[in-house]
Amino acid sequence: MVTVSANLIQSHLKEPKVKQMFRLMETDIEVQNTLRMSNVMAVERLKYNDHGPVHSKIVSGSALEIFDLLSQEVTPTTIENNVCSLEDAKVIVLCGSYLHDLGNSIHRVNHHIHSCVIANPILDRLLRKVYPEDAGLAVRLKSEILHTIFSHENEVECLSVEAGAAKIADGTDMAHGRTRIPYRTGKVDIHSLSALS
Repeated sequence: MVTVSANLIQSHLKEPKVKQMFRLMETDIEVQNTLRMSNVMAVERLKYNDHGPVHSKIVSGSALEIFDLLSQEVTPTTIENNVCSLEDAKVIVLCGSYLHDLGNSIHRVNHHIHSCVIANPILDRLLRKVYPEDAGLAVRLKSEILHTIFSHENEVECLSVEAGAAKIADGTDMAHGRTRIPYRTGKVDIHSLSALS
C-alpha cells in the first residue's frame, strides 16, 4: 500500500534526469517563491486549501506513482508518439505536476493559463540544465509539460497518459486532513464541506 505524503516523491527519484530536475525545482528561487505566493493567494486570501510547495511535492509523488502503475498496462502517450524515452516521460509528469499551480500566485481564475505563462521561461532555463546535449528534446518536453499543466483544469481534456496521471494526482492531496484547512478557517461552501466527508 502506498501512503500519499510529501515523502512519496523520494521513492521516484531513481532515474538521474528525474532526480536532477526535482532537485533543481526544489532549490530554484523563482519556483519556490512563486509557490509561496500561490499559498498566499489560495490559503490566506481565498481560504482554499494548500497550493504551495508541500502540495507540489505531494502531487508530484502521487503523479509518478500513478504513472508507474499505468505504464505497466498502457504505453505512455509520449513514447507511443516517439516524443521521448520513458525517463523523459517521467520528467514530464514530474514537472507538470510540480508546477501546475504556479498560476495561483496571480489569481485562482484562469490559474491553469497563468501557470503555463509562468512555467514557460522556468522550463526553458531548467530543461537546458538537464538536457544540455539535446535542445530539440528539451523543446518537445516543454510542450508536453505545458500541456500537462494546462490540462489539469477540470474543463480541459488531457491528451496524454502523462497529463492524465498529473490531473488525477492533483486530487489525491488529502494527507493528514490537509483539505480541511478552509473549513477550519471559517469558510463554509461546497468545497470546504465536501472535504469533511
